[in-house]
Amino acid sequence: MKFPVGVQDFEALKRDNFAYVDKTALVYQLVNSGKYYFLSRPRRFGKSLLLTTIKAYLEGKKDLFKGLAIESLEKDWTSYPILHLDLNNEDYTQENGLDSVLNRNLVNWEKAYGHEPSEDTPAARFTGVIRRAYEKTGLGVVVLVDEYDKPLLQNLDNEALQDKNRNMLKGFYSVLKTMDGCIKFAFLTGVTKFSKVSIFSDLNNLDDISIIEDYSTVCGITEKELHSYFDEAVESMAQKNKLSKDECYAKLKKQYDGYHFCENSEGMYNPFSIIKALKNREFKNYWFETGTPTMLVQIMKACKFNLNDLEKSRVTSDLLGSIDSMNKTPLPLLYQSGYLTIADYDESFGEYTLDFPNQEVEDGFINFLSRFYKSDEAETEFSIRNFIEDIKSGKADQFMFRMQAFFSGNDYRVAGNVELYFQNALYILIKLMGFHVQVERATSNGRTDFIIFTKDYIYIMEFKLDQGAKAAMQQIKDKKYAEPYLLDGRKITLIGVNFSKEKRTIDDWIVEPLS
Repeated sequence: MKFPVGVQDFEALKRDNFAYVDKTALVYQLVNSGKYYFLSRPRRFGKSLLLTTIKAYLEGKKDLFKGLAIESLEKDWTSYPILHLDLNNEDYTQENGLDSVLNRNLVNWEKAYGHEPSEDTPAARFTGVIRRAYEKTGLGVVVLVDEYDKPLLQNLDNEALQDKNRNMLKGFYSVLKTMDGCIKFAFLTGVTKFSKVSIFSDLNNLDDISIIEDYSTVCGITEKELHSYFDEAVESMAQKNKLSKDECYAKLKKQYDGYHFCENSEGMYNPFSIIKALKNREFKNYWFETGTPTMLVQIMKACKFNLNDLEKSRVTSDLLGSIDSMNKTPLPLLYQSGYLTIADYDESFGEYTLDFPNQEVEDGFINFLSRFYKSDEAETEFSIRNFIEDIKSGKADQFMFRMQAFFSGNDYRVAGNVELYFQNALYILIKLMGFHVQVERATSNGRTDFIIFTKDYIYIMEFKLDQGAKAAMQQIKDKKYAEPYLLDGRKITLIGVNFSKEKRTIDDWIVEPLS
């Protein structure tokens, strides 16, 4: 089997006999049931492959579709004029980056369909190309735009250049509405939904299928597709890793499955990660090899975002669909970028619950965040192992000494203020340790800051800022935080901790085993 790692062009994929998960029935449904579409999906999720599949289909390249579902569905195989704008793999942080990309594509289209001197703006030139393509062929024009939002996403930290690119795209994309009579089909993809861009504010007949159940599986790989197309590869991977095939499937599911793009939809595998894992026969965090979310960290800092809110956070559908409110919360961008996904939906309140989709994303994101909260990566990695050994063996005081040192070597300014830095750094530390942690667990008498579970121990921890460890310990006892675990059988240890804003580290703690 030839694994299509990094292959994003349908024609190249079929020509070179790479494995292909057949999505052509959905492609046929899209083209023959609507006209204008928008799809948001995380990076490396198969958007480019979907667009080039549509392109090959509407170019009438029937031979490429032998044996696929669409072969028996389509009868005419007409070749329509295609205008394919790929905004991937370009640098839009330069002043004229977007101008150059649009000009390069317009020049190529004008070679085929002509140009008039009066057409002196990108929007005017685009209008002219569409009109002449329609007049020359007598057929409606197909417009495909891949990663429409890349010029905006690359300039989230440059408001002036982002506004310039936004205005340019506003005029360019508005052509899709003014030239409606000459267009057969238009499909735009991206990671995010900027509602202020005209394709969403002016082009009111654009069908956003990003969270529509009928198209929830149009990109990515379902559990059924994994079994149907890659069963032999899974068996080979299982043998290499000394697992049964069922165990291998279960581990793949935990590591790479779990994306949901609407309520009650089946989980989707990230196609890049699962295919690379099967090719290499190794369980690794492949998605993070292709890009790092540095800008997200800066946005979370600007929003003073508490990392405890990453998991089981709730948002409305309006907030989920747009990142224009990201100055208040990064959750929409975290969802649309693929770091969070839909975990549940409350119909009565119209709220989505978000969470990490799988182990790959959670581990990769937490490890990436840890770079901003530790002073020395190599030493910290070594320390984490020591943290784990201490907590497993019941050495709570030694664990606290290490925690004090961990905080002492960091720069609180990454989070914007001391208190938020402390909360976020603690969250990351506990996550890196790899234990099941309940954060601020609600009880009948209050909220526990942290509870750490190991095989033999339960640690109940309460943290205070400039109030003293005695106050933290007294709250644990007064609120009876240990009561739900008294019959658990594991040894319970209470830990009251104080964090000093002045010293910017833990300065006092009390450890009491519960007899």
